Amino acid sequence: MTLAELKASAIKDAVPPKSLSLEARALWFIKKGEWEAAHDIAQDMETPMGSWLHALLHLIEGDLGNARYWFVEAGRPVQKLSQVDQLWDEIAKEIL
Repeated sequence: MTLAELKASAIKDAVPPKSLSLEARALWFIKKGEWEAAHDIAQDMETPMGSWLHALLHLIEGDLGNARYWFVEAGRPVQKLSQVDQLWDEIAKEIL
């Protein structure tokens, strides 16, 4: 699946494609605006990618302190709220 296909699916489909990895499924839910579903996935992922997704979620939520913590846990630079869309794309490119 491409970045564009993942975005399009989140916009038009009611459920994520079954073929998505756990990481891509979290991104799908983030793009869909289903914060809690995405958070549940990221919270259970004890990997740097899970931490990076967790950081993105808390950034979107506006919880900058918690986002900063998760960026550090992921070994990634801390981002600003204005960079959310760019960050989503960056994560998607890495996992797709």
